[in-house]
Amino acid sequence: MTINETIRAYGRDILDAENFKQSSKNIQHGTVSVRAHSIQVARMSLVINRGLHLDCDERSLVRGALLHDYFQYDWHDWDDPKNTHAPLHGFYHPGIALKNALKEFSLSDTEQDIIKKHMWPLTVVPPSYKESWVVTLAEKYVSAKETLRGLKGRFDATATN
Repeated sequence: MTINETIRAYGRDILDAENFKQSSKNIQHGTVSVRAHSIQVARMSLVINRGLHLDCDERSLVRGALLHDYFQYDWHDWDDPKNTHAPLHGFYHPGIALKNALKEFSLSDTEQDIIKKHMWPLTVVPPSYKESWVVTLAEKYVSAKETLRGLKGRFDATATN
């Protein structure tokens, strides 16, 4: 299966869920929505797994990646009542995402570990499964790329002054 086919096959229920669709309204990094970010992390997780021949459980990779940021609020809006830990969002959102995901989906231990520990080392306890490590790495790469892309215009503007 192609990467997109794999995401659709294993994540269909998540992709079709109303709360997941609503995550397109919340910005994650730069101008990228939480929904787009989560899909990109799933893609990159599969690229890493296949490229390095890690033999990870791709179902767990996809589902954990799609739900890793399932916190369902705009973390940039400190006045949002759902954003209860605004200044410390990076530390708290994995637990919030896991709680939200478990309300809607049946998740394996591996998928739960991916969601709960994707912010390592902020989450202190390291990932327990190779799938969790892959998603953590993919998430860091995708986040850095999205953030730097968003800052590119700022750097270009200061260079010409």
